[in-house]
Amino acid sequence: MTNHVVHLATDGMRIIWCPGCDRAHGYDSRWAFNGDLDRPTFTPSLVVEESALCHSFVTDGRIQFLADSTHALAGQTVDLQPW
Repeated sequence: MTNHVVHLATDGMRIIWCPGCDRAHGYDSRWAFNGDLDRPTFTPSLVVEESALCHSFVTDGRIQFLADSTHALAGQTVDLQPW
């Protein structure tokens, strides 16, 4: 089995591993997706409020954490990793 950046759940969710939160984040059909499991782009941005605030854009397989994120990667852009 090949590991990809995006995993497809049986309910249609598209899931990435967020290195800022160290947990999975899901995108449903409300987000546009370019269909690339290794270099995904999702639009618009995603805001997740769990133990921290995570606000990000995913473009061409990289995740850009906006400055209002409250974890250690706020303001940084990093490559998404297969999982």
